[in-house]
This record gives sequence, structure tokens and C-alpha cells, in this order.
Amino acid sequence: MPSQVLILISVILSACGQVAMKMGASSLSGKSDVFLMKILQYLTNIPIMVGLGLYGISAFVWIAAIEKVQLSYAYPMAALGYVLVALFSMWIFQEPLSGVRLLGLAIIVIGVIVISRS
Repeated sequence: MPSQVLILISVILSACGQVAMKMGASSLSGKSDVFLMKILQYLTNIPIMVGLGLYGISAFVWIAAIEKVQLSYAYPMAALGYVLVALFSMWIFQEPLSGVRLLGLAIIVIGVIVISRS
């Protein structure tokens, strides 16, 4: 599989993991401030566990990608995760995206395009 595809899969899995963990964390809001109780709540929360699983799979796909390409090429591609998480957050959690944030995301995309052509 081409390294660019592996990088993209890793970034997508990581972003989905972040969204799943946010879903789980949102359902726990205010339940307990005791650290050990929080950890127990995290470990028994299905969306958080799914998110961690996706994150783990993403890490293994990432390793397969960086085995094939220079890290200085691959790592900036991970910035696409910021873009995906922002878009997912807007879509799933109805979080607002200001013009300044959109500009920042556009700069990230442009940067990734420039690096991908190097």
C-alpha cells in the first residue's frame, strides 16, 4: 500500500478516535472529580475505549507509513488531523468555526500540499 494512503488512514483513524473520546468524555462531565474514580469512569466508557482503540490502530498504521518514508515528510501530514477534528467537531458537536479558525485550517492544508509536493 502506498505510504500516502497509510498516512491518510492513520490520520483519519486518529481523528475518529479523538471524536469518540470527546463523545465519551462529554457523557461523564461533572460525575466525579476524584482522579481514581475518573480513571474508572474512562475505562468503563465505551466511546472512550473505542477512541483509544482507534488511536492504537492508528499508531500501528503510522508505523507502517514511516517505515516507508522520511519522518520529516510524513509528520507534517499528521497536521491534517487538526483539520479533520475541527470539521468533525463542527458537524457532530455543532462547535462553531470562526473565520480565523477556518483561515488557520486553510493554512494547514496549504502547508500539507506544499510539503507533499516536495
